[in-house]
Amino acid sequence: MAKIIVLIGAPGAGKGTQARLLQERRGIPQISTGDMFREMKSLDTPLAREVQSIMASGKLISDDMTYQIVRERTSKPDTVGTFVLDGYPRTAVQAEQLEDLAKEQGKKIEAIEVDVPREELMKRLTGRRSCPVCGEIYNIYSKPPKADGRCDIHPDSVLDHRADDNEEKVAVRLKTYEDLTKPLLDHYERSGRLSKIDGTDDVEAIYSKLDKLV
Repeated sequence: MAKIIVLIGAPGAGKGTQARLLQERRGIPQISTGDMFREMKSLDTPLAREVQSIMASGKLISDDMTYQIVRERTSKPDTVGTFVLDGYPRTAVQAEQLEDLAKEQGKKIEAIEVDVPREELMKRLTGRRSCPVCGEIYNIYSKPPKADGRCDIHPDSVLDHRADDNEEKVAVRLKTYEDLTKPLLDHYERSGRLSKIDGTDDVEAIYSKLDKLV
């Protein structure tokens, strides 16, 4: 039976990387709500125009609207089999809507959490630096550049530090994530559909565990 894999992980947990690896190595489509919202900005369909209007007004996209976008995207031919949802559902309401979609598509839902302790997430996010020329990512704690504040590939380039990657803002992002996600994790745990993977391992070790679960 085809599955909908719900990949759950805090900012900095690396779930996006893992979803991309599943797509590259196993051909399992990665359905990212972030990518879909970005795509909506340039499309000319009735749904896209409605989303553009909401975004222009500064309002939040509702659960119902997000569900419509996910439903439309997952009705395309490439998602006939198993696919991975990255960034959806985010709320208990969205989780219930996804149950309806799974029934409609004849698929079962499995949730996998990439679990990383809060302290480690803080280091990953506040320590992140990137090269403005090539986009290479560094981390002052776990992957520092050879020369302080400079890219290894482009030594003349000063590394960027995102304004929202400071401790105060990261703490708010993690708290928001925890508050939103706890009901979601409870929802899948109660029904015996939640697996956890240690997200502090290296990328390949995490992928190996994920690959076995999928």
